[in-house]
Amino acid sequence: MLSEQKHDAEDGAANARSHLVAPGAVATRIADLIEPAIQDLGFELVRLRQTGEQGGTLQLMTEQPDGMMKVEGCAAVSRAVSAILDVEDPIKGHYVLEVSSPGIGRPLTRQKDFDTWTGFEAKIELSEMLAGRKRFRGLLQGTQDGEVLLEMAVDGHDEPQTVGLPFLLIAEARLTMSDELIDESAKRLGTDPDTNTD
Repeated sequence: MLSEQKHDAEDGAANARSHLVAPGAVATRIADLIEPAIQDLGFELVRLRQTGEQGGTLQLMTEQPDGMMKVEGCAAVSRAVSAILDVEDPIKGHYVLEVSSPGIGRPLTRQKDFDTWTGFEAKIELSEMLAGRKRFRGLLQGTQDGEVLLEMAVDGHDEPQTVGLPFLLIAEARLTMSDELIDESAKRLGTDPDTNTD
């Protein structure tokens, strides 16, 4: 029984990590190689995407635990990751490494992202049908018991309802652009919102 619980926990951790890393053995190996170095620098891996098995582009999104990320941080991550990949050589052929911050209309890849951005609108796509649909859009209400809570319009109800979407079924999730999101992002980055809006 204990071994079954451990196996279930490992499967859950692997599935949760799949939000960060694009499918594929190479991408998973790259994440295993570089994530410790990124964490040692004081940053977190938000997303890893690789286009093309032979070369192509390796895209990394990283940020500080508080959600901030400056150009200097991207440069530091790029240097550290490049050094590891040069030695380990997991990608065959020429490739381009791109390191960036998540940006304003950021992808939501970790459960904590859905808590951090509670109150803001997001688009969520599931890997499986739920209640006859895969795509959902509404205001984030945090997480509870492994589910992402979303306040949204539901057929048959006059008022918005809060629905729970299993985190492990989320294939893609992203904040939707709004003036409120721009203002809040600027506030969190310590910049003047007026410089980001007309």
